[in-house]
Amino acid sequence: MKNITLILLFFLFCLNINAMQKPYHHLPDGTFRNPEGSPERDPNVKWSYKIFNEERKKININFPKDHVIPETKVLQEIEKQKNEGYIAWIGHATFLIKLGDTTIITDPLFSKNTGPLIFGPKRYVDPAIKLNKIPKVDLFLLTHNHYDHQDMSTIRNFPFKDAKVITPLKLAKYFKNYKDVNELDWYQQIKINQNLKITLLPAVHWSKRGLFDANKTLWGSFLIEYKDKKILFASDTGVGNIYKELGAKYGPLDLTFINIGAYNFFPIMPVKDKSIYHTNPEEALKLARDLKSKKVIGMHWGTVILSLEPIMEPPKRFKAGANQFGFTNDDAIIFKIGEVKPLKYFF
Repeated sequence: MKNITLILLFFLFCLNINAMQKPYHHLPDGTFRNPEGSPERDPNVKWSYKIFNEERKKININFPKDHVIPETKVLQEIEKQKNEGYIAWIGHATFLIKLGDTTIITDPLFSKNTGPLIFGPKRYVDPAIKLNKIPKVDLFLLTHNHYDHQDMSTIRNFPFKDAKVITPLKLAKYFKNYKDVNELDWYQQIKINQNLKITLLPAVHWSKRGLFDANKTLWGSFLIEYKDKKILFASDTGVGNIYKELGAKYGPLDLTFINIGAYNFFPIMPVKDKSIYHTNPEEALKLARDLKSKKVIGMHWGTVILSLEPIMEPPKRFKAGANQFGFTNDDAIIFKIGEVKPLKYFF
């Protein structure tokens, strides 16, 4: 009996040690949470699809003709810049980033809608180029599992399944038939080659695809270190204390990609232009300042209606607020969909 008691005590001791060693963002039930000190959503707020859809129908989706560059010109520019390196905006959070011999794609979204099957908000701007026309991709970065980022149709039909895939924890299962899929926890890294290293860093967001899977997979941002340059692909995030910590640890950064759209859910949410999980344009600039980023690209706008602000408002506010947060107008960078900028533009 004494031996059994000792064994049980030892087992409980091991469980407690294991629990103590788990990072803050790992919860005992296997789900994840945002970094310590992140804002929390008011539990009293009730989402209403009825109100959201009524308000969304009021939004004018007319956009300037030059918001989108014709596909033929996009392909020409990609071919022209391929030896020098470039960044190209395909739409929403989808970019092609050519660094040396490595071409990276971020959160590729090529479907017509952002939801299960034929449901969910439909994009009002097509991808800059068709999926079957993208250049060879070597590295596929996925930040989290929301439908406007983890697009299963694109994943299934992706033409380069030999690309190295990097995802946050518990997302590898979606990449069947891919040859090299890697899951990372926050602060873990993978060396791609002698010039390129990828680290998954925290973001203030959440994950969910179905009714009962909230926060069962991790989310995050990617720090891309190429030679002596540091690029952060922040994707979806709200504000949080974590960004000053990341700036102190990893900064200064040369370039940050960050969401500047999908921030207004008033009157469902009590405050206009304020979202826990998406920065508005001014918050995006503040976050970039906290990261000690030299330049910042505003993305996650101009493609699909996910919130209730006017569709062309985010870039205007982003540019207008640059000086207030220590950036020049040229340092707060806005792309046209399909625009291809050479690397020398940023560094």
